[in-house]
Amino acid sequence: MKLRSASFLLAVVLLLLAGCRASGPGTPARTVAEFFNKYENRSGFKATDWNAGLGTRFILGRLGKLGGGTDLTQALSSIRSARVITFTPTSGSARNLVTEGLIREVDGLLANERYSPLATTNSDLPNQLRYSVREQGGKVTEFVAVGKQETTDSFVLMSVAGSFTREQVTELGKVLPNVITGAN
Repeated sequence: MKLRSASFLLAVVLLLLAGCRASGPGTPARTVAEFFNKYENRSGFKATDWNAGLGTRFILGRLGKLGGGTDLTQALSSIRSARVITFTPTSGSARNLVTEGLIREVDGLLANERYSPLATTNSDLPNQLRYSVREQGGKVTEFVAVGKQETTDSFVLMSVAGSFTREQVTELGKVLPNVITGAN
């Protein structure tokens, strides 16, 4: 009987350890906000918050008109805030955090918060971002872009709040990878 109890306890401990390895250090974040709070001040992470006032949204709309169609213009002027967190590993264990921990942790919190994934057209590109949206009343109220840059093994998570259509998010998705890589 003692052997059976010890075997059961060992199995439970091993499962818990395996679960810890499948996410970042500490307790996995359950929301996007928790993820930012958990990692923004840790070594190797860089976080940026941006809030758009009315004047800024007007300027973004004007810039969008220079760069393309109306979906992009309307999407730029609809951004209320954006948060970006990046992580560039400097060691082998930090690279493992990107491949085994951060991506899985984000996947779990997006499922927990009931984000819907958006299909991307070039999913075979090495630095492609995956997009998920949160909708309310037929409008996208927030979208999240997450990805890993193969060339540097770096991780990026971007959360953008506003009022968008899915088409507008698709148009923003065409320019965001360039904006994010230019900011690193």
